Amino acid sequence: DPPYNTGSDFIYEDDFAQSVAAYANNSGQIDEDGNRLVQNTESNGRFHTDWLNMMYPRLKLAKDMLSKDGVIFISIDDNELENLLKICNEIFGEDNYQATITYVRKTSGKQDSTNFMKSTEFMLVYSRSAAWDCMPLIATDKVINRFDKVDDDGRKYRETDLRKTGTGDRRQDRPAMWYPFYFNPQTKDLVVREEVDQSLVNSGYIEIWPIKPDHSDGRWRWGYKTSKDNIEFLDAHIMPKYADEGKFTVYEKDYIDKNGGIKTVKEHTFWNRKEFNSDNAMKEFKDLGFSNQLFPFPKSSALMKHLVYLANCGDSIVMDFFSGSGTFAEGVMKINSEDHSHRRFILVQIPEKCKEGSDAFKAGYQTICDLGEERIKRAGKKIKEESPLTTADLDIGFRCFEVDSSNMKDVYYQPDAIKQDQIGLFEDNIKADRTPEDLLIQVMLDLGILLSSKVEEIVIDGKKVFSVDDGYLLACFDENVTDETVTEIAKHHPFYAVFRDRSMKNDSVLTNFEQIFATYSPETVRKVI
Repeated sequence: DPPYNTGSDFIYEDDFAQSVAAYANNSGQIDEDGNRLVQNTESNGRFHTDWLNMMYPRLKLAKDMLSKDGVIFISIDDNELENLLKICNEIFGEDNYQATITYVRKTSGKQDSTNFMKSTEFMLVYSRSAAWDCMPLIATDKVINRFDKVDDDGRKYRETDLRKTGTGDRRQDRPAMWYPFYFNPQTKDLVVREEVDQSLVNSGYIEIWPIKPDHSDGRWRWGYKTSKDNIEFLDAHIMPKYADEGKFTVYEKDYIDKNGGIKTVKEHTFWNRKEFNSDNAMKEFKDLGFSNQLFPFPKSSALMKHLVYLANCGDSIVMDFFSGSGTFAEGVMKINSEDHSHRRFILVQIPEKCKEGSDAFKAGYQTICDLGEERIKRAGKKIKEESPLTTADLDIGFRCFEVDSSNMKDVYYQPDAIKQDQIGLFEDNIKADRTPEDLLIQVMLDLGILLSSKVEEIVIDGKKVFSVDDGYLLACFDENVTDETVTEIAKHHPFYAVFRDRSMKNDSVLTNFEQIFATYSPETVRKVI
């Protein structure tokens, strides 16, 4: 759900291939963290270009992150729909274009400078490859009620004429789909042949061809091989419309459980569902205890849940590059609570500041990220409270991370760049404002351990030790670590053991460190930072 480029939204501007000086002159807006922001107004001569240059690298990255059977949904209005289609065709490939969904965002419409009230927005759907299959919908009662026939086994089905109707229904359109069926009215036996079989006619079978109502040659919907392989799903009888003529045709017996499950249908590309619109989205937001002034245009969690369903992604990781108020996380938790799956989510949002004096700022939210974090907490709690019996095992936990510089001082990476008289400044190679938790996360990233892994704080020999993934990694950053502490940690036989250089009580402990592990846990991979 990226910025729509309406002329009033702020976009993080990477640099758009301009020099630093030219870029600074162009934007003139730099926040306290050095992030350059620009209001992309319609008076800007690069109005569409700037937006596309913001989107292009993010979509390239999105494609690289998608699994082979992955899919991306991109919400947009008509300001950039045409341009977005072009760059998506370039990045994902035209063959991987799946659909442009039109959905009713606001039933009453939205006022803007045009002559029309805009009620709809769009969603582009692209897959990574042909391996993606959209999850079908469970058929509604209205559809199921059409299955009004029952066979001898008690299975419900409906009949659909095997003759092709509408455009392309002539024999000359698909000559290979012109072939005869033979039906025995006495035995109810139905067979199919590629060519005329006079012997069957002589033995009492009725020859059936795909003849159109105007008595011209038509064609079947299936080719000969498909009909032969699926003959069990075919039947023949006189067409009700032409009972007086005694005209037979072949019908497909479309069983409600033909594929072994309940009847399903494909999703449509026009969505006009109350639970998806902006009014319901705001109601959901307010139901979590938020004022409607805190965040102007939240998306509906029901809409997000539906996208996750269609993605057919099982227990995969789902991601939102522009998370806003965190609606996507709520949608993921809701669908997990309903189908008892274990999908995980990653939400990304720049730390856009809440304007001083705004309702969000007055409520204590410094950034949009703060608001999103609180929403996820409240949504998870509400889901659990509403269905305590079915959500006992639902994981509503999450971790928040901010992109930052390394925990390590420059000397850690470039010791040869430090002069002899500067060494005293680097008795500790870790930046002074970094916590043990900061160090743990960096270690996990360095070692390729998932940030979603279980982390526990345990005490070993009086020292706080982080145990990651049930002891796969043990990390101790406390001061005054002794030989005894190292020994006790080694006896837990972790795969990785990490210590802080300054943690060691003295040089003797640092010297004995390797030998202790060689004695008690030689397979452990040791690391000192």
